[in-house]
Amino acid sequence: MTLPPFLPALRLSMRCVSAALALAALAPLARAQSLAALYEAARGFDASYQSARLQYEASLARAEQAKAGILPTAGVSAGASRVGVETTTTPAISTSYNTQNAALSASQPLYRPANWATYAQGARQVELARAQLEAASQDLIVRTSQAYFDVLAAQDTLAFVRAQKEAVAEQLAAARRNFEVGTATITDTREAQARYDLVVAQEIAAENDLRVRRIALDQLVGLTEAQPRPLAVPVGLPAVLPAEVGTWVRQSELLHPAIRQAQGNADIAELEIKKAEAGHKPTLDATASYSVTKNPASSAQAGISSRANSANVGLVLNVPLFAGFATQNRIRETLWLRDKALSDLEGTRRAVAQNVRTAYFGVQSGQGQVRALEAAELSSQSALEANRLGYQVGVRINIDVLNAQSQLFQTKRDLAQARYNVLLGGLRLRQASGTLTAEDLQPINGLLAP
Repeated sequence: MTLPPFLPALRLSMRCVSAALALAALAPLARAQSLAALYEAARGFDASYQSARLQYEASLARAEQAKAGILPTAGVSAGASRVGVETTTTPAISTSYNTQNAALSASQPLYRPANWATYAQGARQVELARAQLEAASQDLIVRTSQAYFDVLAAQDTLAFVRAQKEAVAEQLAAARRNFEVGTATITDTREAQARYDLVVAQEIAAENDLRVRRIALDQLVGLTEAQPRPLAVPVGLPAVLPAEVGTWVRQSELLHPAIRQAQGNADIAELEIKKAEAGHKPTLDATASYSVTKNPASSAQAGISSRANSANVGLVLNVPLFAGFATQNRIRETLWLRDKALSDLEGTRRAVAQNVRTAYFGVQSGQGQVRALEAAELSSQSALEANRLGYQVGVRINIDVLNAQSQLFQTKRDLAQARYNVLLGGLRLRQASGTLTAEDLQPINGLLAP
């Protein structure tokens, strides 16, 4: 039996789908960047990350200020004055002279519980700042990866739509020729025309979506027309290790930045209680001073210069007696705030554990979806071939071939998206457990086209 004239063209189009996708991805590959390279570019450009980094530096400086309360202080003062003297005695005296003075003073806290609590809080503030920066870094890794895979997915969608458009155009042309020679009805032509018009609309939407995704990636990494490297074919997705959700949860309890921040806030609140309780305690400081007073042309009786030197070393004890119940109420306030911080810590632990479990099972589900879609791709390819053969022998109509063809392209697109979701889900799992670092991008780089 003679084959319908559009079937060879369809076979050619389907064989060229992979080649079309490869060409779409590899055409700009000479200037393409890996995921790790784009992340490094984003670190130097992204405003949110830069803000977090600068906040970290400011937090370090603020924490260092807490040392001032336990370190000695010293100061120098100097002055000069003109003294005028007039008397009503007999004989009357009217004179004036200069006075100069300078003093050096120093003080060292010996017992100040509030200052030591503030110093300990400064150390906790450093840990807080470090956890906040780590959280910002992990967030940037995920945002960069999301934008990266969004562009790849948009490129794949456009390539699939264009390949489908080419195949449908060939089928439309064949249906028109068959109608002209009387071997097909006008229905085949109209069905192919409707499918072609639909694919054209899908192509316009896919082009715009790709344009938007590329703009978002460029804005994130600070490059013009950044080009992500596509995944190499065949794609071998890495397994999730360790393959036990409890291990991920236990890691998160020790390493997650949000838990460390909540723990730091609880520690700071505990130290704030000690600061409040210090309001009832005495303070003890060691002091020392040395001063010089000089009169170049001394007294009213004689123009004789004089100089007086004095030095003293001592202890200053300050014992609080009553502060209008301010200290007692301050202690009550800090106790409630400590309990609130502990409650926030527990809530953070529960939320992080839930997020870890959700991310873990999401990756597991995604891997299962990839395997199912890989099987569906083979089944869709077989279904298309069967529909072609059925059309050839007259048991299938034109719309059956069109539907089988659309199903195959949709499956291919879903499979590509599912693979991206698994890779991104692995990064989100590490972010949820608090273990995500830039080194985790290297396995993904190994899956990219060279």
